[in-house]
Amino acid sequence: MSLLDALMNGVHLGFAGLWVGSVIFLTVAILSLAREGAFDAAPLEVVTSRLQWISRASALLLFVSGGHLAGTRYTVDLLFGSTQGYLVLAMLALWFLLALLVELGSKRLANGFAERKVRQPAHEARPYFLAASLVGVLLFADAALLSVPTALPF
Repeated sequence: MSLLDALMNGVHLGFAGLWVGSVIFLTVAILSLAREGAFDAAPLEVVTSRLQWISRASALLLFVSGGHLAGTRYTVDLLFGSTQGYLVLAMLALWFLLALLVELGSKRLANGFAERKVRQPAHEARPYFLAASLVGVLLFADAALLSVPTALPF
């Protein structure tokens, strides 16, 4: 493995963990408190803005690092004709879905900021972030299957 491959692998894993961890934390901790009215709109606006920044930066860095890793590890035939390749393509689809769900959920949260509302926007955003959290878990399950190719039963 070259130094560039190791760097790309580290960036890929690090930002995947940061992104999914941030989404799950917002879903489990922050939205629960917001739905209970435990804080006002200003902190939620800051948290939402930072999550969007993390999500967008992570999506970009994962696309670049994942593209490099796929380009150096797979041929077109392997990518579109093997279980490993299908797992990589599934990861790409899940990556896109995660980015979309975070953007949609963030927009739902932001709808109440101008009126300084928290409870209703948090309630409306919750399904998007629950789905995003599930997608994040599926991404890690996919990565686990990719990391142990001999364990695949198919």
